[in-house]
Formats: sequence, structure tokens, C-alpha cells
Amino acid sequence: MSSNKVSKQKSCNHCKSKSASATPDTSTIHYEEFWLYRHCSSVQQRDTQAQKAGRLFSGLLAMNVVFLGCAFISSMIFNHVAITLAEVWILLSILKVLCLCWIIYYLLGTSRQPHAVLHRDPHAGPVWVRGSVLLFGCFSILLNVFHIGYSAILIHCKSKAEIVFPSIEILFICTQAYFLWHHSKDCIQVQHNFTRCGLMLTIATNLLLWLLAMTNDTLHVEIESQLREVEQRFAGKAPFSLPCNDSTLCICPNTTICKVFQKGYILLYPFNTEYCLICCSVLYVMWKNVGRRISHHHVPHNKPKFKFQGVVFGPLLGAIAVVIGICVFMIYQIQVTSSTPSHQVFVIYYSYYIVLLPLMSVGAVIGTIIHALEKRELDTLKNPTRSLDVVLLMGAALGQIGMCYFSIVALVAIGHVDLLNSLILSYSVLLIFQNITQNVFIIDGLHRQPFMSPGKGEEMKDEEEMKDEQNHEAYDQRRVSMLELGQEIQKVSMSYIHSYSNQSWKRRALREISFFLVLCNIILWVMPTFGAHPVFENGLEKAFYGYSTWFVIVNFGLPLGVFYRMHSVGGLLEIYITA
Repeated sequence: MSSNKVSKQKSCNHCKSKSASATPDTSTIHYEEFWLYRHCSSVQQRDTQAQKAGRLFSGLLAMNVVFLGCAFISSMIFNHVAITLAEVWILLSILKVLCLCWIIYYLLGTSRQPHAVLHRDPHAGPVWVRGSVLLFGCFSILLNVFHIGYSAILIHCKSKAEIVFPSIEILFICTQAYFLWHHSKDCIQVQHNFTRCGLMLTIATNLLLWLLAMTNDTLHVEIESQLREVEQRFAGKAPFSLPCNDSTLCICPNTTICKVFQKGYILLYPFNTEYCLICCSVLYVMWKNVGRRISHHHVPHNKPKFKFQGVVFGPLLGAIAVVIGICVFMIYQIQVTSSTPSHQVFVIYYSYYIVLLPLMSVGAVIGTIIHALEKRELDTLKNPTRSLDVVLLMGAALGQIGMCYFSIVALVAIGHVDLLNSLILSYSVLLIFQNITQNVFIIDGLHRQPFMSPGKGEEMKDEEEMKDEQNHEAYDQRRVSMLELGQEIQKVSMSYIHSYSNQSWKRRALREISFFLVLCNIILWVMPTFGAHPVFENGLEKAFYGYSTWFVIVNFGLPLGVFYRMHSVGGLLEIYITA
């Protein structure tokens, strides 16, 4: 009896140790606490309420910072005597220094605490997003270098602040890019509220930097006034002059280096706004992941990989579109940068879009119909990254759609009908339709579960079933007829082949369409990113709305449009892979 008790006790101890190893160690879980909910009886309830309160207070912090910055920037626009650009820079520099202090503290302190990062979100911070952060960050650094060089040449008439503030910006960009590259997937489990406030402060700072870049046309006006003055001198007319202010007194000397700084600043200007938008999206996902605990069954063990097989027409048509687009882009750049840009180059540019956009719209509509015909289940698991992707696609599309509607109103109000006006009007209508159809296709595809194939999962399942059957046979000492087993396997194989043949055409069509749209969005991203801005250079909308107003509209819509194309590539690649 005593031996039985001992054996039972050992078995119980063994079961307890086994169950303890199977469940996570609760000592490593740092439940959130908040003083408003310290009297909650349940630990889980206190954790949930504390998480909501932390998000609320960090969101209020960001809202107040954004409103304060907007008040400064708006005051500078409407009353540049009371609030100057230098004072706005001082406010933003203070915010950037605070963000730098928090990021350094996170890197050296928070992330190195015991059990600080128990989970990492596999969907957050994909390679293409982090690569975009580095790419646009490098271009933004180069932009600030050009700004510093241009201001250094004109130091006799410019403030030294125009050298100091870009230097702080460079330090901020480098530190933030390093932080997002290494920690964008973190689900931090310690110092929840402090981390949330730091992330929200950084998001608010990037939003204000984007807003300032969108509205501050001081250097653009200064450069354009100098170019117009040179053109007037060559034409033998009186020099063009803007309203008298300090910026017009600075004349760039007739040197190559100064012209390089001017051209480089204008060319790289959209990259800075792109960098701010991408950083905001990555930081928002990190903010949502603070305190998040990911269970193992939510982590994809066999993640689909990119395979270039089974597609022919999509890459072929996409490659043709890319090659033609590069040729159109080169012709456009050569003509526009000349002293007398040809009217024909705008006709070529808009004609290319008018041919390509309907093809993209038709492809997106066909892909959406295929999604409706297939029987894939919807993925209903909680995924902050996917939710943000949907919001960003819808929000970024507003940039191009907004510019198109402004162009439509201007063209209809002018009432002058010629070839170029008709092309711009058609381009605007087609671009609106293409954005809408592509958004529906991508969002529907992101919410679909991947196609199941008889891969490792099915093979492992078959092996386990075979082992169970073998053990059962050995125990009962019975034999199963190999003929019956072969018939069962043949029946299952025929059933799978039948279902695969029914879905294969849908999979092939989705892969072809996705690949074609990926290449088309890449070329539509490249052209405006590297200097093709006909909406600003054709002069029609600029003459209708005025320089400053159209400058704000373009700087609001153009970066969002570029961001939309880049973000669409990521969504379309995911549809291609899961198909």
C-alpha cells in the first residue's frame, strides 16, 4: 500500500510538473495597473481597464501636442510676423529632442529589462516597410544636407537657425530609423504607459513635421522667384519680384554647387513627407502592440513564401507597362527641365496614364469577382497590422482622389476645351475609379485565408494517423487489407485533385492579376517620386487656384499618392503569395 501511495504521489508530481511546463510562467507576465482601477478584484479585468486607460491618456497627449503644433503652423501661415518659421522650428526641435531622449531610453533601458519583449508581432514591420523607412530616411537626410549647404552659401542673408534645425532633423531621422528597424515588431510588456506616451509623442512629432512640409513653401517660392528673375533677364524684361520679404533678398550666386543644392532640395522634397507618413504607420502598430500577448496558435508556423512560378501574362504585361513608363518618364524629365517645355510632353504623359489606368481597373474588378466566386474562409483573427493596412489604403487614396476632384472643378470652371484639358479631365476621372476598384480588391484579398495545399501539414497529419493505426493494429493483432487502404488513399487523392482543378484557374488568375498590378503600381510610384509632377508643372490648376493654395493641395495629395502606390504593392504581394 505504501509503495502504491509513493508511486501515485510521484505520478501526481510528474503531472504537476508537466502541466506547469505546458502553461506559461505567470511570473513573467507583467499585468498592467492603473490607479483608477486599483480596486478591481480580477487581475485580468484590472489589466484590461488599465490598457484602455493607458491608450486613452497617451492619445490625449498626442492630440494636445498636434493641436498646439497646428496652432503654431497656422499662425505662421496667416500671420508670419507674429509667429515666424524659426519659432515653429524651435517648437519642433523641442519635440524632437524629447522623442530622442525617449527612444534612447527605450533602446538602453526599457527593451533590456527582464521579460520586456516576450512576444514579437510577425505581421508588424515587414521587410518592405522597414526598407522603405531606411530608403526614405536616407533621402530625407540628403534633403537636409542640401538645405544646410544652400543655407551655408547664403549665410550672409539667412539665419543660422536654418543650419542648426536641419542638423537636429538629421539626428532625429537616424535615431528613429534605427529604432524602427530593430524594434518595430516588439510587444513590450513593461513600462506600458510610459512607452505608449513616448510612441504617441513621436507620432505627433512626425505628423507635425509632415504638416509643416506640406504647408511651408518659403524655400520653393524663393527658388522660383530666382528662376523667374533669370528668365526675365534673358528675355530682356524687367525682373520679376515677389512681395518684399527677407527671402527674396537672398540671390543664389551663379555657381554650380548652389544650383545643385536648389535642384536637389526640390527633387527630394516629397521623400521627407513620405518618411514621416511611413514612420507614423509603423509607430502606430507598435503603440497597439504595447502589452499585447500573442498566443502560439496565432503565430503562423508555415508562412507562405514568394515563388515566381505559374505566372506568365501578368509579368509580361506588367513589364511592358514598366518599360513604356520609363521611356515616358525620361522624355518628360528631359522636356520639362529644358528652358521651354513642350506642350506635347504633357499629352504623352497623360495619354500613358489614360491607357494604363483602365487596364488596372479591369484587372482589379476581375480579381474582386474571383474573390466572390471562391470558397475561401475569411480570416477573422485580431490583427492590428491588417487593420492599419486597410485604414492606410483608404486614407492614402484620398490624396490622389482629392487632387483629381480639384482638377475636375478647375477644368470645368475654366470651360476651355482643348486636347490637354480633355486628357487631364479623363485622367482625373479614371484615376478616381482605379483607386476605388484597387482598394476593394486589396482589402477583400487581405481578409481571405491562404489557399490550403497538401503540403507539410497534410503529410504530418497523415503520418500521425498512420502511426495511430499501426499501434492499434499491433495492440489488437489485426491486419488491414492493403487493397482497402490503397482504395481509401486513391479516393482521398481523387477528391483533392478534383477540388484543386476547380480552384486552379482562380488561383492562376489571382496571381496573374496581382503580379500585373504590382508592376503597374511600382512604375506609378517611381514616376512622381523621382520628379514627374505634371499636376504642378502644367500650370492650369496653379493658375486657377493660385501658387500657394495649389502648393498646399499638391503637397497634401502627392505624398499620399506616392505612399498609396507603395502600400498597394505590399498588399498586392501578400495577395499573390497567399494565392
